[in-house]
Amino acid sequence: MSADKPKIVVVGSINMDLVVRAAHFPTPGETVLGEQLVTTPGGKGANQAVAVARMGGRCAMIARVGMDEFGSTLVAGLKAEGIDCRHVMETEDASTGVAMIVVDAKGENSIVVAGGANRLLTPDDLFASSSVFADATVMVVQMELPLQTVHAAIQLARRYGCKIILDPAPPTKAMCPELYQVDVIAPNAQEAEVLTGQLAIEERVDKSVAMELLARGAGAAVLKLGPRGALVVTKDGLMQRVPAYKVQVVDTTGAGDAFVGALAVAVAEEIDLVSAVKLANATGALACTTPGAQAAMPRRDAVVRFMHEQGL
Repeated sequence: MSADKPKIVVVGSINMDLVVRAAHFPTPGETVLGEQLVTTPGGKGANQAVAVARMGGRCAMIARVGMDEFGSTLVAGLKAEGIDCRHVMETEDASTGVAMIVVDAKGENSIVVAGGANRLLTPDDLFASSSVFADATVMVVQMELPLQTVHAAIQLARRYGCKIILDPAPPTKAMCPELYQVDVIAPNAQEAEVLTGQLAIEERVDKSVAMELLARGAGAAVLKLGPRGALVVTKDGLMQRVPAYKVQVVDTTGAGDAFVGALAVAVAEEIDLVSAVKLANATGALACTTPGAQAAMPRRDAVVRFMHEQGL
């Protein structure tokens, strides 16, 4: 792993994804026949770490797994991507996290997560691993962890001068004001609705949602709006839409994580935020063209080639 690459710390979840494809999502009380069960590496934190590594970042991860076959398999996979896993801890008190995912005929997904060991990552674990922040440029954190641990991650990153990207997924209305004190908050439309009570479905509401997130303390808000692209709003007055890239969607499971990982690398490379979001949009779009989460994370050369072909 080259020391001249920007270092990014990912504090987050590691899960094994149990994926079934079906014609449609079941309604309450309905049984739907699905295809063969596929077991694949996932977890928002681990997905984003893989995205960072494949997009050219030097990645270290802080997380917890169980002392089970899922845990050992998942950590081995992260190490194979060149990710520093010295601060991925094992616990006897819970199994490795599991996500149960249904993917419908349109490639959209519905996910239920059993957090397992992810729920046992504590602020003390982070403070014990604080040396990993010393030479880092960016820290990425999501919400598949206890809120107090997310808060501790933000505090540590700020102490060490890291830029902070928060992916507020899954969202909660119980987010304390301190959790908004980040450089970039990057929700999708549904997550932003939980946080602000407004669903970003058209331009006027998009802007209102983003401004609300800035008012709560974020330095910048990047709204991930799927086929409508993204909206970038910053405290210094920037407000710009970034168009989406059109692809044949196979599976959206890892798209948001691909977006965040690419965004983190671009921010660490000091690329301007609008250009960073263009790169993130392309990365997320390409991730939709391959089944699975980590398996779908594209590499930097493929993303750059795709952007050139699209002419955007």
